[in-house]
Amino acid sequence: MRRRLTVGTAALIVTVTAVSAPALSATAASTESIPAGLPSTKFPLGVPGIPTAAGKALGAGIEYFTLKHGTAEDGYTVSLLSAGKDAFTENTAQNLAVSAQSAGFEPTIVQFTRPAVADFPAQDYWMVRIGNWTLKQKKQAAEVVTELKDAGISSKVDYLGDDGFLTSGPWSMKVVTIDPRTFRGTFASSLGTSTAKREKVSAMAKAGGASIAVNGGFFDIHTSAAYRGDPTGISMVGGKLLSEAVPGRTAVVMKGRTVRITELASRVTATAADKANLSVAGVNRVPKPNELVLYTEEFGTKTPSTGGTEVVLDETGQVLGVRTAGGKVTKGRRVLHGVGTAADWLTAHATEGQTVTVKTVVSDLRKKRTIPLTPDTYIVGGGVGLVRNGKTWITASTDGMANINMILRRHPRTLVGVGKTGKLILAVIDGRAPGATVGASFLEAAQVMRWLGARDAINLDGGGSSAMVVRGKVVNKPSDGSERAVGDALLVKP
Repeated sequence: MRRRLTVGTAALIVTVTAVSAPALSATAASTESIPAGLPSTKFPLGVPGIPTAAGKALGAGIEYFTLKHGTAEDGYTVSLLSAGKDAFTENTAQNLAVSAQSAGFEPTIVQFTRPAVADFPAQDYWMVRIGNWTLKQKKQAAEVVTELKDAGISSKVDYLGDDGFLTSGPWSMKVVTIDPRTFRGTFASSLGTSTAKREKVSAMAKAGGASIAVNGGFFDIHTSAAYRGDPTGISMVGGKLLSEAVPGRTAVVMKGRTVRITELASRVTATAADKANLSVAGVNRVPKPNELVLYTEEFGTKTPSTGGTEVVLDETGQVLGVRTAGGKVTKGRRVLHGVGTAADWLTAHATEGQTVTVKTVVSDLRKKRTIPLTPDTYIVGGGVGLVRNGKTWITASTDGMANINMILRRHPRTLVGVGKTGKLILAVIDGRAPGATVGASFLEAAQVMRWLGARDAINLDGGGSSAMVVRGKVVNKPSDGSERAVGDALLVKP
């Protein structure tokens, strides 16, 4: 990656390379030290070399590995902010730099390119930075932030290992591989005891009888506090749709011992006895204006008090009652919740004693066919597709993650991949731990999954949500300092 560094009116083009670190020799790290089941080739990130690794079998077809690679050479800088962001247009960068110079500081303007991904073009950005400190000198960087604040300039302490530019690492990650040819268990998903509330992966693993589990997809942190366990994409448990798909987004589809990664869409339709029908916009989430939303017994709390209308359905679709929005969904019941024009539709077509049929269809957009909603079908929606047919194919825009923070900057990552033979690959790359592990960008995550043998791969929720549970224990180091409650989880059951 090339960066343009500008100080005052002088400009210099430099090529930034990884901080110098000795490459591992054949004698220092031979392929004989790599546990069977891991690639014998060099780790794809940082200074070329064979990672330090240890592995053990957890059962028939299940291998568990710990990998470490790289050295801690990055330190800290101070990045100036505009409207809360650290990357902006050249004009904004120049203005910030002038302000910092006028206040007595020596700023550096850094030009960089956010790389292109499959559905989002590359773009140039500029940053303004001040100073360069070692890992042990974070306090000095923080003092500069305080001085800038006193001068009316917003800034932050920035760890250079996080910014997505070249780094020597280090990386620390946990990997589980499962060979369906010898594995005798099954795969599943869980939203815990309630779709509305979040729950720790370890708790979902215990309740589901899983020997291994990782966190699932992103959940809605922008909705009302009582409903923040709601996945932001598709979720299916035992053939039952518990959260609707965002059309075209990538997901993990599991059935028995088979797993595949593909793009999905879902369609839910309510049809009244008089043949009138209306699209159900969402499942187990807060409705938007004029929407019809379906709540299932798994919702686990009262429906939102939106002032709309609700009809309570039994298992056959018979309307047991009509009520104002904001009631419980009891066992064996479903609730259609209408707001605005959707409430008017319920009033006109779903009176007590009538029948309303709710039909659900989930479509595999890659294979162009519907997915049978059988009791052994489970789906976890991800955050971003990373690898497709063996090639890096990052769908950041389609999956709602087209920004510098997600594409370029490094974070903890939870990744799922499927190899050519159907092998499931679960990987958690820890991050946000300066000096210990830097995490990965989307591009780096795709490289790692291809290195591990994934033909298709997906990014699940990351950051403080990243967690891997093995035999009841969280084996990675969550960046929050402890395990976070999340929306859903992917389970491996013996």
